[in-house]
Amino acid sequence: MDTRNVKSSVIVFFAGLGVGAVTALLLAPKSGKETRELIGRKAEEGSEFVAAKSRELRKRAEEIVDKGRKTAEKLADKGKSFAESIV
Repeated sequence: MDTRNVKSSVIVFFAGLGVGAVTALLLAPKSGKETRELIGRKAEEGSEFVAAKSRELRKRAEEIVDKGRKTAEKLADKGKSFAESIV
């Protein structure tokens, strides 16, 4: 998943979280304590979602950097071999 997709997913998630929270507050006949608990649970879910996406993004970035490093090493070796063959 690329960075744009992760950012979009996070934005959409929080937008949905906000809409859901407002809807819950307006439509659910719950006490203040129950409502606060609901908001707390949803905030925790949102936090877990963001943490998971952050880990996923970090892992993907590390894979890309590793692949780039390996490619650079191969190109450097080829360049060195080519230079040695000329001399």
